[in-house]
Amino acid sequence: MMMWMMMSARYQDPWRCYMCQPLFSYGVLKRRHDWNLKLQEFFINDNGQEFEKPQIYAAVPAEQRRPIRVLSLFDGIATGYLVLRDLGFKVDQYVASEVCEDSISVGVVRHEGRIQYVHDVRNITRKNIEEWGPFDLVIGGSPCNDLSIVNPARKGLYEGTGRLFFEFYRLLSEARPKEGEHRPFFWMFENVVAMGVNDKRDISRFLECNPVMIEVPLCASGMDKLELQDCLEHGRVAKFGKVRTITTRSNSIKQGKDQHFPVMMNGKEDILWCTEIFGFPVHYTDVSNMGHSARQKLLGRSWSVPLIRHLFAPLKDYFACE
Repeated sequence: MMMWMMMSARYQDPWRCYMCQPLFSYGVLKRRHDWNLKLQEFFINDNGQEFEKPQIYAAVPAEQRRPIRVLSLFDGIATGYLVLRDLGFKVDQYVASEVCEDSISVGVVRHEGRIQYVHDVRNITRKNIEEWGPFDLVIGGSPCNDLSIVNPARKGLYEGTGRLFFEFYRLLSEARPKEGEHRPFFWMFENVVAMGVNDKRDISRFLECNPVMIEVPLCASGMDKLELQDCLEHGRVAKFGKVRTITTRSNSIKQGKDQHFPVMMNGKEDILWCTEIFGFPVHYTDVSNMGHSARQKLLGRSWSVPLIRHLFAPLKDYFACE
């Protein structure tokens, strides 16, 4: 029975795990009705750690709200700034640390020099934070390649790129309001959900809170789609219902056992456009004559616009908007 099930799964194209199959039972296996919740709890819950509840700030009266000041670490293609402006926030200062020249080019061109780009996070000092601040919001997502359990060669939190989390922690600590300062202050750290239990525990211990997992469909608005075909531009046909996680690896966009591009256009296979999955404006990454491969790498370093919109919207109770 187990050999038959293994062979059956091997020849599926596109491959899907047993839990994602439409059948409720598969051989002698039967799904729990709450399997997806149990899976989430496996990665996001750590009942062994208890932390103080996060501070809840009272809303600031409209006449007292001031423009927001942001420190963005591992900024990518300026998703944070894009969403803040789309939501109507007045942005007084947006300091972004980014080392990828292509990502910086997108931010400079699309936001017309309004972002202050600074050097590598490892070279930012306490004096820099004092000069650029004070900050109201600190955001960032350090590289996940050495944290994700999908990577068999991962080095973990204390080696390789995993160590960059501690740069976020260091600069977050420097940017927090000092004792006696009474003002709303917010931060957001993002990383891969499927990381080792020990790494997740240690990150939670440093940040003094347990992680929260939010899927894009759970925060989608009426205009944010769930099926690939519904996301595509006119004249483009989806070859798959959903796509796997897109990373900076050039072949991560290809789907199925035979590694096909996920879209058909004019009779040929095509890649995804950044407007179709991530919610960016049309041609957002189309700068500096970058090719498909380079632009895909940028998307692998970015955040989903609908998700960040969902997270940033409540800040309107604290900061000035147009």
